[in-house]
Amino acid sequence: MIKNITFAVVLTLAFVVSATAAPKKLLVVTVTTGYRHGSIPTAEKVLGEMAKKSGAFTVDYVRQSEGTDVATVAKEVTEKMTLENLKKYDGVIFANTTGDLPLPDKEGFINWLKSGKAFIGMHSATDTLHSFPPYIEMIGAEFSHHPAITEVECINLDPAHPACKALPKTWPVTDEIYMFKSYDPKKVHLLLKLDKDPGNKAQAGEFPIAWCSEFGKGKVFYTELGHRDEVWNDENYQKHVLGAIKWALGLEKATDTHPAIEPKP
Repeated sequence: MIKNITFAVVLTLAFVVSATAAPKKLLVVTVTTGYRHGSIPTAEKVLGEMAKKSGAFTVDYVRQSEGTDVATVAKEVTEKMTLENLKKYDGVIFANTTGDLPLPDKEGFINWLKSGKAFIGMHSATDTLHSFPPYIEMIGAEFSHHPAITEVECINLDPAHPACKALPKTWPVTDEIYMFKSYDPKKVHLLLKLDKDPGNKAQAGEFPIAWCSEFGKGKVFYTELGHRDEVWNDENYQKHVLGAIKWALGLEKATDTHPAIEPKP
């Protein structure tokens, strides 16, 4: 009897360890119906390598070839982002997406995220789905405009957070910096910011660069960095993104409380 109980306990522990060790699954979306960034192939490559090296997650892609027509783009998104297909994944990465993505069920997508999934957005993820307010509410801001590419000094506001713990207190980056509308600092936990206007560095202020939040039972992370290939290939940026992915997937914890964002009905 004792042997049988011991064997059952061993089997249970083995199952728990196996389940815990299984990598999470992410769907990387790089589809664009607006401006298409030249760094997208680099982003896809870096995210794939990051997944393989970390072993923490795997990636599948929703993407398009250069010059793909609208109908083909719509077919790619419609087939791979149905609610049934999304059930396979623990979250999504919107890497430099733009425009009105033809999601087959936009409201369903938002509710899927709220159910406990991860959303990780880079750069022009805020230049996406402008006509769908629940998406803007979820991601936390909407792209307005940008000055010329410039070097900025990102201030690390939360060095204990997985997305920031590998970054210096002040991180110099040369990139295209977005200015936002519909940004409410009370609804997000700000991780990186500038204290000078990127278009006029003589003007002081608070300019958000990266933030995170809870969204229902899910988690949202956004960084506006990632316009240039050089940024995607930067070791600090990769650590920034990997830490954010692990946080959003629940693989690493943050010490601060992140306010929830509830989409408007």
